[in-house]
Amino acid sequence: MATLDDLKAFDVGAATVSLWVFKGPRGPGDAAPSYAGYWVETTEGVDAALRETVVAERNRIEETLEYGLLVQNNEASALLIAKAETNAGLLIDMVAAETEVKRVHNAERLQNTTFYLIKMIQNNAILYAIRRTTSAWKTNHAITVRSIVFAENKLDLDNRPRFDLEKTIDFFVIGEEILILHKGHFESTLRYKEAHENEFLELQAEADFADVFADIDPLVQHVGVNKIRLRRMSAVRQKGHYRDAEFMDRLRQHHAEYGFTLQFDEDGKIVVTDETSSQIITALLDHRLASGFSKRIYDVPSTVPVPI
Repeated sequence: MATLDDLKAFDVGAATVSLWVFKGPRGPGDAAPSYAGYWVETTEGVDAALRETVVAERNRIEETLEYGLLVQNNEASALLIAKAETNAGLLIDMVAAETEVKRVHNAERLQNTTFYLIKMIQNNAILYAIRRTTSAWKTNHAITVRSIVFAENKLDLDNRPRFDLEKTIDFFVIGEEILILHKGHFESTLRYKEAHENEFLELQAEADFADVFADIDPLVQHVGVNKIRLRRMSAVRQKGHYRDAEFMDRLRQHHAEYGFTLQFDEDGKIVVTDETSSQIITALLDHRLASGFSKRIYDVPSTVPVPI
């Protein structure tokens, strides 16, 4: 866990801190996203709060898991992915220097910020921590909410522009790797795998995939625009079991032993029904496994081969 070791070894207390705010991603889903980023001057108190958040979030990571479409981390783990596989480089390039032209000079520049980036530099090492903003950064929040403070034993109006800093981090970037704490925010911020719908269209066009089914249309209707199902179909394509003739033969022969009620036509093609659509996806993901110990059969969220 070299990347995690690097993160843990980073001297947050000795690092210089800068805060960048971003709007985006923008642009069509099939193109590289665009962002508008600006840096904002902060007080020592804000810097201390940012350091505290970074340290607290870093300290709770005990292990890393390789990023996968269907892999989820828990409160003590982070998903690991190479920076080069994502659009993170676009952000890193934008925050290379705090130039005057990129400096925030008024509160309007902060409004409707999508996410912020904490940049920490210590000697030759740089750590980036990214977090999506809350509704407090939205213009409509200022229109519909009045801020009040409790001071001198009474409530009073506070008409100053207000923005919230969260006590959590969505993902860290250090060296050439990304450690993800909040998968959904990471994917939306960097537009990672956003084009699941387009990918499903491409999958339908694959002869190897379409030929597996007697009629693919019922499966297409089942998946629709459901984000979870589209994600699962992207994983089906990534795994590519449908291209493996031996895998498909074993599926036809042994599906009932694993509790599936799949139907096949006389040519061995899968007949999709409303009742079996979800089963078909599970089968093509190879996510129904048998335990050699309990002799029970389980649906699993992901599969990581174990070397033996």
